[in-house]
Amino acid sequence: MDVMEQLNAIFCQVFDDDDIRIAPEKTANDIDGWDSLSHVNLIVAVEAHFGIRFSQKELLTFKNVGDLLSCIKSKAGK
Repeated sequence: MDVMEQLNAIFCQVFDDDDIRIAPEKTANDIDGWDSLSHVNLIVAVEAHFGIRFSQKELLTFKNVGDLLSCIKSKAGK
């Protein structure tokens, strides 16, 4: 399973919706229920799954799923 597929599975789990299909250009406006609390839950789940930590500065630069995906790949060395 590649990083995008793993990330999609995390989104499905956090948002309790198996029909979510993420794409690099997707933003919080594109996913039902993606608010500030679910964003924190998403970041915590991503960090736990991939064994990484995001800095506050990195978190502030994420504009879409693609930005998150790129950061995961660079930190996880994939």
